[in-house]
Amino acid sequence: MVSALGQLPGVGPKTALRYVYHLLKQPRQETERIARHLLSLAELIKICPRCFSFSQSIPCDICRDPNRVPGLLCVVEESRDIATFEDTGVFKGYYLVLGGTLNPIEGITPDVLHVRDLEDRLKAEPAIEEVILALSPTASGETTMLYLARRLSGGAGSGSAGQPLGRRVTRLARGLPIGASIEYADEVTLGDALRGRRSA
Repeated sequence: MVSALGQLPGVGPKTALRYVYHLLKQPRQETERIARHLLSLAELIKICPRCFSFSQSIPCDICRDPNRVPGLLCVVEESRDIATFEDTGVFKGYYLVLGGTLNPIEGITPDVLHVRDLEDRLKAEPAIEEVILALSPTASGETTMLYLARRLSGGAGSGSAGQPLGRRVTRLARGLPIGASIEYADEVTLGDALRGRRSA
């Protein structure tokens, strides 16, 4: 159990051991309740085939919402980033979860991410006028945004087969400090960053 909990992000061996001892002190029904919730994650939560976010419904609630702005597509790193943007109440378009950022050293190349799916969606949905690259401004995030901007805006070699996609590509304004993660940004800062986005 210590080994299993130690695989969670931010949980080291000592913290995992504390969690195990805490669980051992709980009544049996409480540990069974936690176990049921863990099992339900795999049983109930699916991946939306349109935006690749985690959801209980297919497609997800946001993708099914006809009141969203069809011309805006926000590209985020992970599914959890969608909740952070939704909390701002500023963005009313749709999303696409990229699945991370480019990091060739760790084997994360464009074919591992949803880059091809993003291009396919832009081809299938001509109503999308602007793609907002909302990735964390880390070194790998910046590299990924430069790569996507070149492929999506109609520059040389853009598109999956050299076909220019010709979309307006923007990125978040510099309201977010370099090296920060979107996951920990407050709603005011994130809202300002969305309003002040600029061309990538």
